[in-house]
Amino acid sequence: MASPAPLPPIDWERPWLQAWREPGQRAACAVTAGVALHQALNAVQPAPVCFAPQCTLPSGEAYESFIARTRLCPTREGAHDFFNGLCWMRFPDTKRKLNQLQAAEIDAAGIAPVRGPVRDALTVFDENAAFLSAPQLLWDALLARDWGSLFITHRALWQQARLVLFGHALLEKLLTPRKAITAHVYLAQPPMGTLAELDAWVAADLSAARLAAKPFVPLPVLGVPGWWPENENFSFYDDSLVFRPPRLS
Repeated sequence: MASPAPLPPIDWERPWLQAWREPGQRAACAVTAGVALHQALNAVQPAPVCFAPQCTLPSGEAYESFIARTRLCPTREGAHDFFNGLCWMRFPDTKRKLNQLQAAEIDAAGIAPVRGPVRDALTVFDENAAFLSAPQLLWDALLARDWGSLFITHRALWQQARLVLFGHALLEKLLTPRKAITAHVYLAQPPMGTLAELDAWVAADLSAARLAAKPFVPLPVLGVPGWWPENENFSFYDDSLVFRPPRLS
């Protein structure tokens, strides 16, 4: 039997991994020691699903439908499903709600070549969402794509803000940080107490109708003050291919 694929190096001191450091370090240590990823995830802490090898997923059955039916989460070796597993642990209510909505969409419309707006938004949320609690001046600047106001003029206000990354593909991409990596910030001002409180609030707020409206705004995450040393030089924000102006209507 082939050995499990190793995880890439993970710098757990990165500020965006603060919410994931525990249980992430324990799971990563187990994988590094040769434990299969699904077994390592199951051993760390309870989740609403049991992680299983990818081969558990029957041919022809949708991944989301299978999870909803069995409470088993097919898991491939590697960083993508590693972070997905951590997300099931850290945000159990939100992940359960996303799965319920995905399964309901599949039950209603089947698997079509083109996804509808709700399934598209569900995928974006699951893979790339982030949650922001911030003073209104920062929200106004973000919505206007006024990057100078957001990151320079009102820079001090970021001390009153909190950004939590959710999407597991987003977390995977940030293993190799690049300026262009962009989160889809959920258009809501959630309470930022404990992660459990945030999880419960987001799960209650999510609905098919809400997601169909594409409630996201882009945020290049390495622009966040304190998250990347290069942004201390404000010329970092001059890159218009990353910090794009708003689209003209």
